[in-house]
Amino acid sequence: EFIKDIGTLSANSARLVFRDITNRTNTRTVIACLIPPKTFITNTGPVIIFSRGDQKDEAYLLGVLSSIPLDWYARRFVETHLNFFILNPLPIPRPNRDNIYWQKIVKISGRLACPDERFRDWAEKVEVDYGPIIEEEKKEKIYEIDALVSHLYGLKEDEITHIYETFHSTWDYKNHLKKVLQYYKSYK
Repeated sequence: EFIKDIGTLSANSARLVFRDITNRTNTRTVIACLIPPKTFITNTGPVIIFSRGDQKDEAYLLGVLSSIPLDWYARRFVETHLNFFILNPLPIPRPNRDNIYWQKIVKISGRLACPDERFRDWAEKVEVDYGPIIEEEKKEKIYEIDALVSHLYGLKEDEITHIYETFHSTWDYKNHLKKVLQYYKSYK
């Protein structure tokens, strides 16, 4: 019945996707986002289908995939394409749902993923608001996610600094790193 029910097609729900065509010299290598329901995407935007878990798990994964620590690691393996053969073995921390870092990443990432009403149903399941976010608030949330993910990877401050110093040769990372380290220290 589930398979024959057209309402259960994944395209009827918001979905997590990532960009296949990329490069380790771009400003970002792993580019993931939530696309709204009833939106179709080509084969260069693979959809991540969850066989178990829920929208909170999607929000968590989206937060980790969108973080600088994960992206820094992915750059060691990506040349021009990010496909499931590269994505699947990436080390994604798997804390329990009662882990404070998991919970914060779900809330922050979930909120960032829902810029308008098209994401209302998904936002309700993640228990976050939806709608526009002021640019400065958005940046702060991104810094916080990077700090939380750094904790989940067990990174030390000098390792975080190394990641930012070696992430991209042309970016001005100092302010971003400063903010991430402030959040990192606040969660110790």
